[in-house]
Amino acid sequence: MSPRRHLNSLFYFTIEDESMLAEAFAEFDEDIFAVTYKVEGSEDVFVMTAETREAMDRADVPYNLLAEEDPSRISIYHTPLSKEELGDYEDAVKALTLAYKGIAAACVGINGETDLGFDLTDSIRHYTYFTAPAGHTFIWRLFHNRDDAEAFLDKITLGDRNALSWAKTIPLESSDELVGFH
Repeated sequence: MSPRRHLNSLFYFTIEDESMLAEAFAEFDEDIFAVTYKVEGSEDVFVMTAETREAMDRADVPYNLLAEEDPSRISIYHTPLSKEELGDYEDAVKALTLAYKGIAAACVGINGETDLGFDLTDSIRHYTYFTAPAGHTFIWRLFHNRDDAEAFLDKITLGDRNALSWAKTIPLESSDELVGFH
C-alpha cells in the first residue's frame, strides 16, 4: 500500500445522486483510500479528502465543489495506538471531524474497551468512531471549541501536560471560524 499524503485540502461538495459515490468508489484502485462524510445538519453537503477528490476526478464523477478547508486548521490528538494505525489516514479523520463541524478530535479509546473512564451515553453527540484499515475501531471525542477541549482533556487525562498543551494549541477558537459552504 502506498503512503498516504498529509495536509492536503479537505473539500465540501454536493452531488446530484449519492448512489454515484458508492458506484464510483467500487471502481477505484485498491490502493485508494476514498472517504466522504455527509455534513451534520445538511441534506446534501459532503466532505472529502484530496485523495478522494483526485480519484473522483480521474473517474469523471460529477460533483459541485462548494468550498475548501485547510486540514492544518483541524487538530487531532492521538493515543500511541491510534497514531500507529491511523497516522497515514489523518486527513480522513480530519474530514470526519469536519463533517461534524468540529475543530478538533481526540482519540479516547477503542471500541470494546469496558471502561473508557467516562460515560459515552452522556452527550453521545460529541463522539464518533473511525475504523482503521488495520482493524481497530477508535472512539473519538469531537470538539467545537478550544475551551471544551481543554476542560475535557484536563478531566480525562488528570491534567496531562501533553494533552493540555495540544488543546491550548488547537488552531481555531471555535467552529464558527471554519470555512462556510453557503
